[in-house]
Amino acid sequence: MNDRIFLSFPHPSGSEMKWINEAFKNNWIVPLGPNVDLFEELLGKYLEGTNVVALSAGTAAIHLGLVMLDVQAGDEVVCQSFTFSASANPVKYQGASPVFVDSEPDSWNMDPVVLEETIVDRKRITGKYPKAIVVVHLYGMPAKMNEILAVGKKYNIPVLEDAAEALGSTYFGHKCGTFGEYGALSFNGNKVITTSGGGALICPSPEAAKRVKFLATQAREAKPYYYHTVVGYNYRLSNVSAGIGIGQMDVLDAHLARRRAIHALYTEGFKNFDGVTVKQDYSSEIDSNFWLSTILFDKDLHISPEDARQALEAQNIESRWIWRPMNMMPLYKDAPYYGGTVAEDIFNRGLCLPSGSVLTDNDVQRVIETVKNFVKSR
Repeated sequence: MNDRIFLSFPHPSGSEMKWINEAFKNNWIVPLGPNVDLFEELLGKYLEGTNVVALSAGTAAIHLGLVMLDVQAGDEVVCQSFTFSASANPVKYQGASPVFVDSEPDSWNMDPVVLEETIVDRKRITGKYPKAIVVVHLYGMPAKMNEILAVGKKYNIPVLEDAAEALGSTYFGHKCGTFGEYGALSFNGNKVITTSGGGALICPSPEAAKRVKFLATQAREAKPYYYHTVVGYNYRLSNVSAGIGIGQMDVLDAHLARRRAIHALYTEGFKNFDGVTVKQDYSSEIDSNFWLSTILFDKDLHISPEDARQALEAQNIESRWIWRPMNMMPLYKDAPYYGGTVAEDIFNRGLCLPSGSVLTDNDVQRVIETVKNFVKSR
């Protein structure tokens, strides 16, 4: 049996242990500490001088972003339907209700036209505008932020970016996660860089970042005893995990370059092959990190992504279905949904291919040949 090819495997830099050992040497084996401070500083510099708070998960970042936007019970939040559940679940944490919006076909992300139609209709139905907009940069592909931000500004609704998959992706020359009022990042083990588990919230000001840190450390007031006036959360990143993140920052650019190179290999490999389309940047003004390279099977082939996944699995290659839209989930079957079937069609025809920066060119070619052989056999 050939060696296993994983979808997106962690890729150490080799310097992580230096920072982990430093944490143990100084007994900073706790949430918070010098590694957390340095990791936040490095991220802030990379993300165009922003204020970044390191947290325990990308989900925690989205949740605290909603808290900072004052989303409360009874509010509605407009969410991109085509995403992982962590983009929407924090809305429920707040006792609010998600309203889902379909994607447009260029980016696979929130459709700005449908977004505005949704906002207008929710105002008509409920008597008030949604409290926030959660837009996702799916698989690292930047959403159409100019149009989405314009809609948000028109109705005075803040935008929270879920950039969990988009670290290093750029839109009109600026990093994803820096456009909205807040931006959420993830450092899960399968992301471009990892802290094993972790995330971060990009904040609009030092004051906002200070408030987020306060809320993320159980909202403990500055008194010589435990004293709380608001609900807090245990959401801070550990100093040990932050050490991994510091080591990963050394190779962030290299990891981004490799993922883009892997996408280029897939593009070339399927260039003259009928039946398979590799997802591409939709504009010269964007540069996706291609966290995961994705393909669509032509409609007339009537190929099930599950059949394709199993064919790859038979060759010891991990692949994955495209995200199932939230409006198709039992959890959210009663949530309002606006739009057509763009996301549903992509889900029914799409597949995520191995894209981790650890992959060799030969690994990618093995994936390409396996997919081709599968399609030819149909």
